[in-house]
Amino acid sequence: MSDIDPSHRDYVRIFDTTLRDGEQSPGASMTLEEKLQVAELLEEMGVDIIEAGFPIASNGDFEAVSEIAKRSNGAIIAGLARAINADIDRAGEAVKLAKRGRIHTFVSTSPIHLAHQMRKSEDEVLEIVKSTVARARNLVDDVEWSAMDATRTPIEFLAKCVDEAIKQGATTINLPDTVGYATPEEYKTMFEDIRARVPDSDKAIFSVHCHDDLGMAVANSLAGVAGGARQVECTINGLGERAGNAALEEIVMAIRTRGDALPYASAVDPSFLTRASKLVAAVSGFPVQYNKAIVGKNAFAHESGIHQDGMLKNAETYEIMRPEDVGVRETSLVMGKHSGRHAFKEKLVSLGFELGDNAFEDAFNRFKELADRKKHVYDEDIEALVETEITERRERNHVLALTVIAGTGGPQKAILTMDVDGTHDTVEATGTGPVDAVFNAIKALMPHEASLSLYQVHAVTEGTDAQAEVSVRLEEGGSIVTGRSADADTLVASAKAYVSALNKLAMRRERPPVDVLQAS
Repeated sequence: MSDIDPSHRDYVRIFDTTLRDGEQSPGASMTLEEKLQVAELLEEMGVDIIEAGFPIASNGDFEAVSEIAKRSNGAIIAGLARAINADIDRAGEAVKLAKRGRIHTFVSTSPIHLAHQMRKSEDEVLEIVKSTVARARNLVDDVEWSAMDATRTPIEFLAKCVDEAIKQGATTINLPDTVGYATPEEYKTMFEDIRARVPDSDKAIFSVHCHDDLGMAVANSLAGVAGGARQVECTINGLGERAGNAALEEIVMAIRTRGDALPYASAVDPSFLTRASKLVAAVSGFPVQYNKAIVGKNAFAHESGIHQDGMLKNAETYEIMRPEDVGVRETSLVMGKHSGRHAFKEKLVSLGFELGDNAFEDAFNRFKELADRKKHVYDEDIEALVETEITERRERNHVLALTVIAGTGGPQKAILTMDVDGTHDTVEATGTGPVDAVFNAIKALMPHEASLSLYQVHAVTEGTDAQAEVSVRLEEGGSIVTGRSADADTLVASAKAYVSALNKLAMRRERPPVDVLQAS
């Protein structure tokens, strides 16, 4: 972690919005327990501000923000609010138990948003900024104000809004690239212009929040910092709406690695990055692409003979960062059926997993079963195995046994036994193929009207004995959820992933519906 004082002019505050903007990704909804896990790890790794949710969105969101606020130690806990009195009051109530609470309120400022979404004039928006920022400031000392779609807002009007927000007590001013439209030079210039135009700009910290629609979220964020911003809003793994947000791990490591060109500092301990990435991928159901910067499976992998030769002579020939700096072990232990509990536990720790005794025993038994089927068990196999174990432990309906009869000679048939709400039932079903038969059997035991929008299978590792990792995305009544599972048997993995998605839908149905305008 950095020992630089947060008041230093080159200190960059890391504002993590994985639990708010990240969770707005279709299918990425998290339970209260999962949110608490993520928040605890974010605080442990040194994140300055945790945007814990959108309290007005639902009772579940309010409870999550409130509980995270209550448990916080040093991080600022923020709740998001539209420029509506009820939103602001609800956010203030949610963060009131935090040692350091923040209300983050926003309003649209661009002509296209004012004309088609807000249906307000510029003067009306200025009045909204004035009244709502003042209201938030009466509830908490720390208020952040955001101009939604700032990068498509005329600079003169944007400056008036920023000036008004600061006059009413906003301590942080966020100028987001809500739709990922800006280029780095444009974004840097916007911050320079606003800071020059607003007389009291030195009374607030300026913040960047960039989406990745054109693949420039991280570049734009760093350009904004070069333009004077000293807070970066980002998410673990770049999770977020549409193409996602700037990735926290990329921001942190760019600053750490390129201090010559980026002379800034943050308090985030990079050794937590891989662990955080795996946790968020597991609880959100969004896998990390293999070639993802910093935390991808291949980020520190070398297969080319030329690269391997260089690495053997000097690691710096092809690695600009040390893997251990981001929580990746330099060497990989090959696991197999002769490995014992101690070796397995050490492997889990090195991969960032800490399991209780019962969960560890279940995971170890699954590992031994897998090792009997595979000659080599790779790190990726173990990660998939443990993440599946963790997911299944949280869910109330489970696959207990599955037999599938398939071939060219007749209809495909699945015989399925499940635990549904504590009751064991068995059913037979047919289908046009083995997967269809399995899903029909599940539907017989868990009736639903959801439509299947994605069925995806990929091998966790190489070889015909590789585990299959299956993703299933379901849509029902506007809700989109994704279930994932891994198993050496593709059909078993498919069944478990489908049930996982249905479990998430069931949880969604239990939440009270709320019509909320989501922010970026």
